[in-house]
Amino acid sequence: MMSRITVLGTGSWGTILGNMLSENGHEVHLWGNNPKVIDEINNIHTNEHYLKKFHINPTLKADHDLKIALNGSDAVLFVVPTNAIRVVAEQIKPYLDQAENKPILIHAAKGIELKTKLRISQVIESILPVAEYGEVVVISGPSHAEDVARKDLTALTVASRDISHAQTVQQIFKNNYFRLYTNDDVVGVEVGAALKNVIAIGAGIVHGLGYGDNTKAALMTRGLAEITRLGVKLGADPLTFSGLSGVGDLIVTCTSSNSRNWRAGNDLGRGKKLDDILENIGQVVEGVTTAKSVHFEAQELGVSVPITDTIYEILYENKDLKQGIIDLMNRDSKPEFI
Repeated sequence: MMSRITVLGTGSWGTILGNMLSENGHEVHLWGNNPKVIDEINNIHTNEHYLKKFHINPTLKADHDLKIALNGSDAVLFVVPTNAIRVVAEQIKPYLDQAENKPILIHAAKGIELKTKLRISQVIESILPVAEYGEVVVISGPSHAEDVARKDLTALTVASRDISHAQTVQQIFKNNYFRLYTNDDVVGVEVGAALKNVIAIGAGIVHGLGYGDNTKAALMTRGLAEITRLGVKLGADPLTFSGLSGVGDLIVTCTSSNSRNWRAGNDLGRGKKLDDILENIGQVVEGVTTAKSVHFEAQELGVSVPITDTIYEILYENKDLKQGIIDLMNRDSKPEFI
């Protein structure tokens, strides 16, 4: 099954997924707004800012003209930061509205829009409505771009309320090192994807402070509990959080230095300032914004998320890291499962 696919985003994930799809035999057009990066991809077949020493398949084409990139697409994949999803969806809408065949819309982003507290599929569907474009498909799960680049064995979730769309995307991506499992719980998959970034900042903090394996295991497990509580309140299936896009993604993001969220937390634990950390990383650290979104959304919904609340206070209210941990440990005692 050969398709023409547009990948929106020239960061590490956009480049890796676009490259993989082109190697799968699809005609892939990668879109970005930096002409220098576009020229590098097309002429040198590298993207050194995001992927050191990675050779890009020469069949992958990059464009900074949206009309060219979108022309005749069977599928459009959003791989841009959460805060850019709405803007990019608005930019592509005029071109997709004119298309005779509406492409399947897919995203592989992990976050919650700060101002609206909408999940990413909700943001896309608010601009490109389901009645015209069908249900959005979500790809999520335990993965780092660097590992996929070296063809490490990877299994992810592909979710849509229209399971036939999920199955189509499953086949588009399938190869001997990249495998997708279908799910119809879009809410659960997106909530797990977004909130694990917040918990990963916490995992980095405790590592930077010098805590050991007991602490990390406790943080991840209780982090999963509050992810599940909020997800179920929003309508998710609790079983989703025991799968690839839940505990699977939480494990990989909380235990690897490849995770920007973990690195940010680790540097905080070592005494560095947040602004300096973000400048040094040089890419979006989604958990920083998501912590703010989730802190206020959980308050509105009456859901207890003490780890997320503490990370929010550390990031935005300059709470002392060690005091935050003491306060978490000294909360009122409670049963494990409520």
